[in-house]
Amino acid sequence: MSGTFVGMPAFPKAAHEAVNNQTLRGNLRHATHTIRAKRAKAVAEVTDWAELREAGKRIKDHTLAHLDRYLVQLEESVMAAGGTVHWAADADEANEIVTQLVKMTGESEVVKVKSMATQEIGLNEALEAEGIRAYETDLAELIVQLSKDRPSHILVPAIHRNRGEIRDIFEREMSEWGRPAPEGLTDSPAELAEAARLHLREKFLHAKVGISGANFMIADTGTLVVVESEGNGRMCLTLPETLISVVGIEKILPTWQDLEVFLQTLPRSSTAERMNPYTSTWTGTTDEDGPQNFHLVLLDNGRTDTLADEVGRQALRCIRCSACLNVCPVYERAGGHAYGSVYPGPIGAILCPQLRGTASEIDASLPYASSLCGACYEVCPVAIDIPEVLVHLRERVADQGGAGHRLEKAAIKAAGWVLDRPAALAAGERLASRTRGLHPNRLPGPGARQWTESRDLPKMPAEPFRDWWRKNRR
Repeated sequence: MSGTFVGMPAFPKAAHEAVNNQTLRGNLRHATHTIRAKRAKAVAEVTDWAELREAGKRIKDHTLAHLDRYLVQLEESVMAAGGTVHWAADADEANEIVTQLVKMTGESEVVKVKSMATQEIGLNEALEAEGIRAYETDLAELIVQLSKDRPSHILVPAIHRNRGEIRDIFEREMSEWGRPAPEGLTDSPAELAEAARLHLREKFLHAKVGISGANFMIADTGTLVVVESEGNGRMCLTLPETLISVVGIEKILPTWQDLEVFLQTLPRSSTAERMNPYTSTWTGTTDEDGPQNFHLVLLDNGRTDTLADEVGRQALRCIRCSACLNVCPVYERAGGHAYGSVYPGPIGAILCPQLRGTASEIDASLPYASSLCGACYEVCPVAIDIPEVLVHLRERVADQGGAGHRLEKAAIKAAGWVLDRPAALAAGERLASRTRGLHPNRLPGPGARQWTESRDLPKMPAEPFRDWWRKNRR
């Protein structure tokens, strides 16, 4: 993965700072609870939701098991329809491919559909370094870009901002990127949306190059699919002369019939809608209709390594609905920025350490960014067992060593020695009881202090249970 967010502090430190931001917590609580309630209502309308969920899981597992065959089929289908396919092993290669394709057009500006894959590889920054300016056209992504911020949610990247903050951002920053905000702009949602529409309309009408991702790719026809709520994506997909789509290799589906399942589960799990307001599909190029040049960049960037892990590979089923974020008590309090990635929340806690590895401090901390309550698994429309993968990744991180894990292993080894020797255990229990008046309420050391700073250690009883039993067993 791109190192765009790497270098941030580990999750515990970042989350500790976030929970002290009352405005952030209020924004997150209101937004996640609202989306959560609407989703539950939308899902309850579907009598065969469990069957759809299982079908989605099986389709994804089948596709991943035969990914090599379906990727070759997709390439052949795209090329037969007039498109060009490029293969990118990592973020640097993907950025280089896209940059060169834009340069070949002679353009210095591009419009973008909301795309997590392009954020994952840091494409905007790579284009800017080559003198190419990328304009985000999704409303929430526009807010994030104008404020020089980072996304904090998969579905609603600006979920951490309230209406007053958005109005201030528009008034302060829009003029630097194009059409300024209207005078006297209020924080009314309708006025904010209109200001964004007027600002973006100029970009759509002048752009010659569009960049997108895709929610799904259909192998047997070479069709790409983007689902959205605003219509900006359709403008980017149809008006420019050149369209470049950067898509993770796991987004593939074998047939159109498979797509039917996900067009029922994705909108309900993400925006709590029965169907997407806009579902755009395109297959290669067509004379005098839509872009005349289409390039598909198939992105690996750690996905093949993830696929090799029998437990962790289920993260590649993810359809980016964000349902797991909206029910996660950790995300609700810490916010998305604490995860140090474009993929926050429970799915980010298992996806990022696999795509990027666990060498960095923040990636090693992500598998621990969970209470393991299981709510994320219950709402996942493709049945990713996120708690199982979290525990699996914690084991991987522990095997790497490190000061904390070495101390933990030493403590477990010592405890094992004592528990194997009843006499030593009994002596230790009596010593602990007799010295209980000297015991602290908090444990020393950074790791232990984090656990006890919000809870007291339990009081030691006056005598061990085994001594009490000997006196009272009759």
